[in-house]
Amino acid sequence: MIDDTMDFERQCNNEIQLMKKDLKLRKESLNYLNKVENYKYSYHFKWMGLPIIQYPQDIIAMQELIYLIKPDFIIETGVARGGSLIFYSSMLELLGGGKVLGVDIDIREHNRKKIENHQMNKNIILIEGSSTDENVIKQIDTIISENNLQKGLVVLDSLHTHKHVLEELRLYCKYVKKGSYLIAFDTIIEHFSEDNITNRPWSRGNSPKTAVYEFLKENERFIIDEEIESKLLLTVCPSGYLKCIK
Repeated sequence: MIDDTMDFERQCNNEIQLMKKDLKLRKESLNYLNKVENYKYSYHFKWMGLPIIQYPQDIIAMQELIYLIKPDFIIETGVARGGSLIFYSSMLELLGGGKVLGVDIDIREHNRKKIENHQMNKNIILIEGSSTDENVIKQIDTIISENNLQKGLVVLDSLHTHKHVLEELRLYCKYVKKGSYLIAFDTIIEHFSEDNITNRPWSRGNSPKTAVYEFLKENERFIIDEEIESKLLLTVCPSGYLKCIK
């Protein structure tokens, strides 16, 4: 039997490049994201019983990255209801284990209990405090050192203001080595209509995406992986998948 893997990959890559160049399709994708935001679309999905509050497309992208990188630890800022922590933990478990560090300024007791009582909790370490607080960074450093963790993947999904995300990017980039990713979620805010970001501390011009662009001006270790965005079309992370190249 002839293995057509190379032909299949080549065909997929060609199709992704065509989607990347289809500006009308990309505009329609952004319009779709704007419309479904009115219904809190991302809130309607769960991972192993807990709300994950992510788009299915981004969940698949994260699965692909985790399998590709095989990190021995994943840091996520912004715990919310815990579904994403369970997702990362289950992926690491399938790959042989690892640690998931969940950081949030306020881990509500009912959410903490559901996370701690979940069958995938054994890989998870919860850290309560601001993701940019010096004591939180020290806790993370200690956990990494004591467990001899080497290869990290970082997901930033807490407060979405320019100032906060930029500080996170500067602080957490040290945990990402060449070939891995530093991911800023909800860069889509920069493309949302004003109706979808009212009564929020962030806005267009004051979002994770503006923070990403400023960070990239000062840090040459990272580039935007445009292929992920082109492949997904529907993503809350346009320009947010940052690949470490040095």
